Amino acid sequence: MPTKTLRIPTADGHADAFAAFPDRGERHPGVLMYADGFGIRPVLREMARELAGHGYYVLVPNLFYRHGPAPVVELPEHIGEEARPAIFAQLMPLIEAHTTVRVLSDAEAYLGFLTAQPEVGAGPVAVTGYCIGGLLAMRTAAAHPGQVAAVAAFHGPVGADGPGLFSELSAQVHLGHAEGDMTPEALGELNQALDAAGADYTSEIYPGTIHGFTMSDTDAFSASGLQHHWDRLRPLLERTLGNS
Repeated sequence: MPTKTLRIPTADGHADAFAAFPDRGERHPGVLMYADGFGIRPVLREMARELAGHGYYVLVPNLFYRHGPAPVVELPEHIGEEARPAIFAQLMPLIEAHTTVRVLSDAEAYLGFLTAQPEVGAGPVAVTGYCIGGLLAMRTAAAHPGQVAAVAAFHGPVGADGPGLFSELSAQVHLGHAEGDMTPEALGELNQALDAAGADYTSEIYPGTIHGFTMSDTDAFSASGLQHHWDRLRPLLERTLGNS
């Protein structure tokens, strides 16, 4: 499967990025994939290739390109619990510096770049994200209602901006929450806010999961949780982007 390392022009420079797409000489629906806070690394490339294998052009940008190319923070091959405090001590200033203004400026650049690629077909795109990337995916979808047909967020702080964000969504939404992040009561409140906003959504707790469950290079990984995520994400994309 073809892959590329790319540089996306932005208002603040160039974001390095990874792309994967089918080797069929055709145009494919575009998917913007936001990584978790650990950023682009082998597991994200593997996930992008997996999704691309189902007929999509998948673009994964380096969220923290202003601080250098990915990986911005040196990561072990396996991110165990003992390594997390030191890694997060380095990551938190980068996350805090990634303001909503920067997120939306970057999102415009990423979507413009994605839709201009010769392998990407005309029509709407989808956005998916993990952990902090889930919140970025929601912000991107809300800011580009005519362009983003589907948005999915997994173990992300999707309610952090308040319910006003939900009212700006026109995309179909799937939210996959970790059991360790979301109580049934909190899920009910979140879903009530989505209902009040008129969102077209599914939102559920994935049983037996903790924060970060999709990432196979962490102690949080759940094979069943990752499969559940694919079982929700792929039909969402098929419905909204017209691909199967």
